[in-house]
Amino acid sequence: MFIRLISKTDIPPRVKNPPVKVVCTRIVTRRPLQRCTCIGRRSKSDDYKLQRVLNAAARVVSGTHKFDRGLSRLLHTELHWLNVPERVAFKLILMVFNCLHNQALQYLVDLCQSVSSVVSRQHLRSAIRGLLVVPRYRLSSYGRRAFSVAGPAIWNWLPDSLKDPAISRDSFRRSLKTFLFSAYLCT
Repeated sequence: MFIRLISKTDIPPRVKNPPVKVVCTRIVTRRPLQRCTCIGRRSKSDDYKLQRVLNAAARVVSGTHKFDRGLSRLLHTELHWLNVPERVAFKLILMVFNCLHNQALQYLVDLCQSVSSVVSRQHLRSAIRGLLVVPRYRLSSYGRRAFSVAGPAIWNWLPDSLKDPAISRDSFRRSLKTFLFSAYLCT
């Protein structure tokens, strides 16, 4: 699939129209990150490979060439696609949100424990802010990638405005994507 995205010569000129854009958008939004949604921190080489797939799909959709400038601007402003690290963070935060609202599998819900639910920590400021308990881990290579560690850690990273328990799922998704896109506007 990646080879076909890289070489646009495989796609006949008469096919380069909206159906190709739809297919590429569906592939990019679903396929590359299907297996790595629970991985909180990946290696840079994994991110690089997935970002290359994302960039190739953006070139196919936009009709630009490999060495044209402004691909990142195109990704963010016109296509509204997040880069790979932010995309993984988006999926991970959505999983935590579903866990906190009991819309996920029970074993995942049990991993997202609020600080206010721990008796010895109820008097702390973190209990009021809606933070989650981040358990300790032993293996530095795999422990931090586990959902039980990466999920609560990335949830605690969010601003307090996004942690409102009364917010709907659709409103949360929009606010979260806006928050993640705000990093691109600052640079």
